[in-house]
Amino acid sequence: MPKPLVVLSLIGPNLDAGHGPNRWNRWRPTVSIGQQYDLGAARVHLLHQRRYDQLARQVTDDLLQVAPDLVVKSHHVEFTDPWDFEDVYGALWGFARGFPFKPDVEDYLVHITTGTHVAQICLFLLTESRHIPARLLQTSPSGPGNEPPGKHTIIDLDLSKYDKLATRFREERAAGASLLTAGIPTRNPAFTALIARIERVAVASSAPMLITGPTGAGKTRLARRIFELKKARNLVDGALV
Repeated sequence: MPKPLVVLSLIGPNLDAGHGPNRWNRWRPTVSIGQQYDLGAARVHLLHQRRYDQLARQVTDDLLQVAPDLVVKSHHVEFTDPWDFEDVYGALWGFARGFPFKPDVEDYLVHITTGTHVAQICLFLLTESRHIPARLLQTSPSGPGNEPPGKHTIIDLDLSKYDKLATRFREERAAGASLLTAGIPTRNPAFTALIARIERVAVASSAPMLITGPTGAGKTRLARRIFELKKARNLVDGALV
């Protein structure tokens, strides 16, 4: 028996808005979740700022009108600037940390159609990092006239399920570690772990790296190899000074 499907959706104050009978004549992303009968959502969690409480109530009512058996819950997620990456990510990260995920008994989808591009990127990152144990849900209009109910696509970010991609990432990681060790393998587990950690940090961050150690330990050589690795990934330019 399939697990209940739970959708997390950030309300879009523009795309989801609508009053009067005419609101049913156009596609609204969050409402369309309830109109996708082949999706079979059991519960929808609406994320929104307090200033959009009225819109959240309208969307809730409309979802229940098209899918009476659907359970709809509302959550406040507060940020000052919807285009400020740190502000939005912090708010969504806080929500994810406090949400009672139960992946053993429920399946989750994160709706990334609404909100600013910054919000969509933040939801993608939180899903990719497994802070939100979910797949992505993308909804879109069904035709040129933007009529409801539209259509949907589910995107799974679990790279372990894609052999070619997983192999490519493993090869890239191994190449980075090989560059740092000048292609010389080592049987020292501590050194191998250190190199793997340096590789992860070097390609994921633009922050300065401080290398310490006694004279003759190879700090300059390692610094040059880190530079070469970052340059190979287009993270730095120019020559090493």
